[in-house]
Amino acid sequence: MPDPIISIRGLSKTYAGGFQALKTVDLDIERGEIFALLGPNGAGKTTLIGIVCGLVRMTAGSVVADGHDILKDFRAARAKIGLVPQEISTDSFETVWDTVKFSRGLFGKPPNPAHLEKVLKDLSLWDKKSEKIQALSGGMKRRVLIAKALSHEPTILFLDEPTAGVDVELRRDMWEMVRGLRANGVTIILTTHYIEEAEEMADRIGVISRGELILVEDKAVLMRKLGKKQLTLHLQEPLAHVPAGLEDYQLELAADGADLVYSFDAQAESTGIAELLKRLTERGVDFKDLRTQESSLEDIFVSLVQGARA
Repeated sequence: MPDPIISIRGLSKTYAGGFQALKTVDLDIERGEIFALLGPNGAGKTTLIGIVCGLVRMTAGSVVADGHDILKDFRAARAKIGLVPQEISTDSFETVWDTVKFSRGLFGKPPNPAHLEKVLKDLSLWDKKSEKIQALSGGMKRRVLIAKALSHEPTILFLDEPTAGVDVELRRDMWEMVRGLRANGVTIILTTHYIEEAEEMADRIGVISRGELILVEDKAVLMRKLGKKQLTLHLQEPLAHVPAGLEDYQLELAADGADLVYSFDAQAESTGIAELLKRLTERGVDFKDLRTQESSLEDIFVSLVQGARA
């Protein structure tokens, strides 16, 4: 990787009670990418973000953000980072404009009304700029959090579960906004429970489980490597068991014997489908319909986490 914007080495975190939230994490984030960090609750996603953003103290390791060590050069590193937390916690009595302006000032940035106007317009908040935050809907409050995070012109933006509890329409809007930020040169790191969010948005995906980064991969490569295709045959007559002589195909019966399911590697030189259909015909197994289906990222994620727990 020629120019990682974030470089994490040997990062670990053990809390006072002895709980090890992170175990020797090494990770590089590429400049200008959208990186999705997937993991179940308690996997260590928020701890990892908290350390990089200076909110949680690491036990061991190092983090460099856009050229600045987060311990030795904390202020410069933090100025490069915007964080949109999971929880909506904004001063209810302030106006949208005042809270975003205040956030910019916290980082020692000189006033720049034109930048703040652009941020609010990009987030469809400009017509709400004079409204008090307490009067806004939950979705609008979340947009305000993003505006605050962008107020000081960070090069890195962390989105911690950005669409948790957000309706589908707003989720789509936010995905569009994230793409726009990336097009403007901002590197995005998002944690999410929504598998489709990672599948839709990310260039690369990291999977974390029990404090360990168990995989980091380009999304397309991950889908190709671990994705299986399934061929489902809808049979003319239900079967009580898989016909003899077909054990090497690892076939499964579904829908009370009405469907015969064959999983295969879509990237293999030979899928074996033609031979399977021939053998079924020889055994008098007729089917009225067939369809193929690809593994979703969710299937891959579940199998990875289960593997890590085994």
